[in-house]
Amino acid sequence: MTSSTSPSPYGELRATLATLTTEAFRPELADIDRRSTEDIARVMNGEDQTVPAAVAAQLPRIAAAIDATAERMARGGRLIYAGAGTAGRMGILDASECPPTFNTDPSEVVGLIAGGPGAMVKSVEGAEDSGELAASDLDELKVDVNDTVVGISASGRTPYAVGAVEHARSLGALTIGLSCNADSALAAAAEHGLEVVVGPELLTGSTRLKAGTAQKLVLNMISTITMIRLGKTYGNLMVDVRASNEKLRARSRHIVALATGAPDEEIESALAATDGEVKNAILTILGSVDGPTAADLLKDSHGHLRAALQASPGSPEHEHEQGQGPAHT
Repeated sequence: MTSSTSPSPYGELRATLATLTTEAFRPELADIDRRSTEDIARVMNGEDQTVPAAVAAQLPRIAAAIDATAERMARGGRLIYAGAGTAGRMGILDASECPPTFNTDPSEVVGLIAGGPGAMVKSVEGAEDSGELAASDLDELKVDVNDTVVGISASGRTPYAVGAVEHARSLGALTIGLSCNADSALAAAAEHGLEVVVGPELLTGSTRLKAGTAQKLVLNMISTITMIRLGKTYGNLMVDVRASNEKLRARSRHIVALATGAPDEEIESALAATDGEVKNAILTILGSVDGPTAADLLKDSHGHLRAALQASPGSPEHEHEQGQGPAHT
């Protein structure tokens, strides 16, 4: 029998993966399957503790990306995540949490995953290998210059994520590339490259572990701080929360109470006068205005409660702005 001299069809890709820290083999963990459950859990916990430091190293870049995102969203743009596999699921998770937390429309923060919604629960073969598919998905959304597209890929080379960023940039959109390897194609393609290098995984190449955790932490920052910049909070209170269930209705009342110190009867009256809108209810109480006036003030201030209070003569914020007393905190 003669051995074949034909090169492996995956030789080039294997060589590429061999250069990535997220794919590196860790010989010191080769006996992990022989260890006790508690020992494995302890090792995993120790691994997870390294992730925040990797994120911290990128904070100046993350902050710059967030400021640029908020600027575009203030002009009516959208925040769009694009990724494959775990990375795509992380984007969809973050996007899906924005409507109940910040009362955004589902079209304002969007998650795209290679292969479509079905890929959330079942792998779609080959979808991540197509940059053209990413371009098509973005074209369906009619991406323009006010939008921000965040490509997410642990390896930093996934064609779907890289293709999304390249196509979005060609359309004039703001682009962010979030990867977990240095010198990645994704970061190079994006205007803002965020490379959170978490190192080799406990299970070789299983980037749903540290890399997935890092992606979750950074996406938390991108969406949350952007929403803070857009006036979706008052201090650290979620004043744009959408009360869609009993827990959130109770939380709404708690938020109004924390912001105003008003008794329950006044809170109920304010929420009734503002159709349950927390931000408006707070403004009616602190600004001593009625529901329609609160709505007008918030419209004029582009949804920023603190600015609306400063424009309302009866509020502590207005008095502080005029130098007549301390602001409400």
